[in-house]
Amino acid sequence: MSKIKWSLDPTHSEVQFKIKHLMITNVTGSFAKYEVTAETDNEDFMSADISFIADVNSVTTNNEQRDGHLKGADFLIQKNFRR
Repeated sequence: MSKIKWSLDPTHSEVQFKIKHLMITNVTGSFAKYEVTAETDNEDFMSADISFIADVNSVTTNNEQRDGHLKGADFLIQKNFRR
């Protein structure tokens, strides 16, 4: 049986995040460039293999200094996250 391949439509999608900063405020941001794909045996996603890739250089929190810090070694540079 062949796998069904799915791709997220970037025209109708967005990747945003919100994190608590210093336990007093939330920081929101987004990635402008990303790719999400999935492979399933059928139309049921319970056993799907899902891949999410975000271009670190496309992150924005509307704060240039914070964005530069996020793109550095302390946060997003060369990190591979697998679940």
